Amino acid sequence: MTELTVTCHTPDNLDADRRMQGIGGMNGFQRWYHPIDNVIANIESGFHSYYVGQGLLRVRVLVKVNATSGRKYITTDPDGHRNNNLLSLPHCP
Repeated sequence: MTELTVTCHTPDNLDADRRMQGIGGMNGFQRWYHPIDNVIANIESGFHSYYVGQGLLRVRVLVKVNATSGRKYITTDPDGHRNNNLLSLPHCP
């Protein structure tokens, strides 16, 4: 399993449940970007794990299910912040 640190996100495309489109970051000197469905599959299969932050401030990215639509989405492990930490990241280039 590869641990990837998330440093950017791509916001939703105005779909009904406002699910973000993807996340990205740097792995060494290589930039990566994964569409949301790939991120969900990677987390569920254990292929990759994703984190926001560094050191003691690092929080894990989780898969959850929207109670209304039934669609899967990603959010961060509760860490005392009210909002999803991913949404505070800059937009991916």
